[in-house]
This record gives sequence, C-alpha cells and structure tokens, in this order.
Amino acid sequence: MSTTTAPAPVRAAVTVRTALASEWIKIRSVRASFGSLIAVVGVALGLSALIFPLIGQAEAENGEDILFGIFYPMNFVQIAAISFGATAASSEFLNGALRNSLAAVPNRTLLYGAKTAVAAAVSLVAGLAAGFGIFLTANAFLGKYALGLGDPGALRACVGAGVYLALMVLFSLGLTFLLRSAVAVLSIMIPFILIISFVVGGVSEGAAMWLPDHAGQQILHQNPTGPLGPWTGLGVMALWTAAALAAGWWSLRRRDA
Repeated sequence: MSTTTAPAPVRAAVTVRTALASEWIKIRSVRASFGSLIAVVGVALGLSALIFPLIGQAEAENGEDILFGIFYPMNFVQIAAISFGATAASSEFLNGALRNSLAAVPNRTLLYGAKTAVAAAVSLVAGLAAGFGIFLTANAFLGKYALGLGDPGALRACVGAGVYLALMVLFSLGLTFLLRSAVAVLSIMIPFILIISFVVGGVSEGAAMWLPDHAGQQILHQNPTGPLGPWTGLGVMALWTAAALAAGWWSLRRRDA
C-alpha cells in the first residue's frame, strides 16, 4: 500500500506593499514609538504656546534673525524626533522580535527599506505639522514683529523644519540598527545635540557648521551666514543621515538576529 506525502504549503511572496503595511502596524502598535511620533507635534505646539506669549516680542526686539528665533522650540522638538527613530528601530531587538520580522520578511534589505520608508513618511508629515505649527503659533503672539508665510525664507523654513526632523528620525534609526540599543543612541545623541554641538560651536564655529544639526538648521535662518546655504546645509545633514542608514543596513545584513 503506497503512501503519499502532502505537499508543503506554498508560501506567498512578500511584496513591498505588505512589508510597508507591516511596518506601519508596528509603529502604531508600539506605544513608545507612536507616543514619540505624537510628541513631535505636541511638543512643538505646546512649547510655542507657552514661550511666545511670555517672551516672544521681547526676544524678537533683541534678536537679529526673527525667523530663526521663531523656531527656537525645534531644539526640544528634535529630541522627540530622535526618540521616535530610536524606539521605532529598537523594537526589533526586544524579546527576539527581529527573528519574527525576518520570518515574515526574509529579505533583510526589504525589511530595512520598508521600515526606513515608513519612518520617513510619517516623520515628514509630523515634522511639517510641527514646523508650520511652530510658525503660526509663534506669530500669533509676536505683534508688530510677526512674519507671514510670504516673507523671505518663511515658507522655506517651515518646509525645511519638517525635512530636518525627518532626517533626524532617520539618522537615529540608522544608528539604532548599528548599536541595537535605543538607550545607547539616546545617550549619545541627546547630549551631543544639546551640549557637545554647542561647545564645538563655541570653540570653532567653522567646524561646527558641518555637524548634522548645525548644517540642517541653516534652513531655519532667514539669512544664513557661513559657507553653507539653507538647502546646502540640509544636504550636508542628508549625507550624515545616509551614512548612518548605510551603517544600520550593513549591521542588519551582517549580524545575526
């Protein structure tokens, strides 16, 4: 009596669309990453509503670049962006989650590309909301110093703020895949952004101009000074981000899950 073996089930090929949908579900379902994403907009609007009614006009009267002063809350909003990028990536390294992700999407490049694309898209939307939100909220309290979107550099700064925050998200995402730890990335990037970058700027302003945060923030100035223009500076930051993403991709490809 002959026996037959049931054929193995045919596994459906993973498409780009399904990989993207999977990454969007991950971002929405992980509280830390989704909360950090919401915080990008929340911190922007909250700080603007808190700061500018109190000292907005006084600072504008004493400041040389009113447009850059308007975007002062970005110093803190970018921390939320860094946190989102780090937590979105680090969720893959908790409790063997990366093995499950690779079981669903065996192609590591596709997995990494889908996560990067979704993180870029949602952070750009949140960043644009934060950029325009800061600008409109601040100007509501600046009185005679208020700027309109039609003023030189204003629209460019609002859009650039969104791009800057998206690049900061991807920069921290790439570093987290390299180091496999959100704590390590936050411990490095937050002190660097808030302290070390300013110290370097105080010692050598020319050298600091090429750091990712200094270069990227040229887009927020009405009249940027130094060797980098607004879009050139953002391009320098994009190169830093590309290097971090490449390092993260290399780490995912070469190291065990």
